[in-house]
Amino acid sequence: MSDGARRGYPITAWSTVNGLGTSTGQVMSALRSGQAALSPPPAGTPFETVCGVVGPDLDPLPEALGRFDSRNNRFVQRALAEIRPSIEAARERWGSDRVGICVGSSTAAMDEIESAYASHAEIGSLPAGFDVFACGSFDGLIRTLRALTGLEGPAAIVSNACASSGKAFASAQRWINAGIVDAVLVGGADSLCQITLRGFRSLGLISSEPSRPFSRERRGINIGEGAAFALLERRGQGPRLLGTGESGDAHHMTTPDPEGRGAQRAMEAAIADAGVSASDIDYVNAHGTGTAFNDAMEARAIRATLGDRADPIVVSTKGYVGHTLGAAGAIEAVFVLETLRNGWIPASLGADPLDPEIGLNIPTARVDADIRIALSNSFAFGGSNVSLVFGAPE
Repeated sequence: MSDGARRGYPITAWSTVNGLGTSTGQVMSALRSGQAALSPPPAGTPFETVCGVVGPDLDPLPEALGRFDSRNNRFVQRALAEIRPSIEAARERWGSDRVGICVGSSTAAMDEIESAYASHAEIGSLPAGFDVFACGSFDGLIRTLRALTGLEGPAAIVSNACASSGKAFASAQRWINAGIVDAVLVGGADSLCQITLRGFRSLGLISSEPSRPFSRERRGINIGEGAAFALLERRGQGPRLLGTGESGDAHHMTTPDPEGRGAQRAMEAAIADAGVSASDIDYVNAHGTGTAFNDAMEARAIRATLGDRADPIVVSTKGYVGHTLGAAGAIEAVFVLETLRNGWIPASLGADPLDPEIGLNIPTARVDADIRIALSNSFAFGGSNVSLVFGAPE
């Protein structure tokens, strides 16, 4: 491993759009004050639940990109606008062909395909001008990202369910380690659609009320949407991606290994890759979906990984924005980066009353603390797990 990789790679800029707001400032203000942002689901949802819905004030894509216009790509455009100067600086510093794009997504703009299908079922034809590859495919997402950033390095979409954008960070790290690029725009984007809402409902995982991760009264998940991006560079200033760890336990198509062995392996691999010890971890951003099985499994895996220490603070932020699926790893990475830069950890919203079986230090109020090293987890269907270790700025 190179000396640069040993110190970690700095994250020089980041941004997010989600149910808490359409700017990073709005999002972090709400997160800091402990405000949830869950609202009724999209029209046509045939059951009661709440969702993390992005507000409607999103500009359409420029006319030249009109065929790619979708809610998902509007999230992307809004989030990228915040960090455009940093992207341009990286492009000038390294060369546009030396800056890659690696983004995770689960369904991208599947809602556009659903609407087109409904039109076809009603009138026998797709909406005029509808282009399935431009509006509702990962190819359309890549083309939109390239057009909005001017980046010409390698580009990839990672679609690995709820671990997608967490794994995008791992891929980005490998690209820089291998010398393929000098910087990567890494992130995730996903929008609400009926396939995910009804799919999770069919599995008995959707809660009709706000999700309550780690609470003894937890009943299931809420689905959210949004986008987040981070600029990972070979050199620069900012919090650092220190290490990544991945595993695949393949215990079951949708149910995690109840012993959390795959999750534990991912966390241990990330800690080893970062060159730190379990005792160095100050904060864990948990996957924390709010289902009985997932929270119990993750708690067991965290205890096994970090030992009996009572110090690490463990928080799930899904009570604020819902589970944003393929975008979750990137959105929660932004939350962690803000924690490392500003010295506070959000409350684990909805956790009170805590499940005594969890056995972790889970705050139900904001904690102001100097955090040096944080671990962030994303666990997906099929036992696909990823953990990321971030460090405070040097």
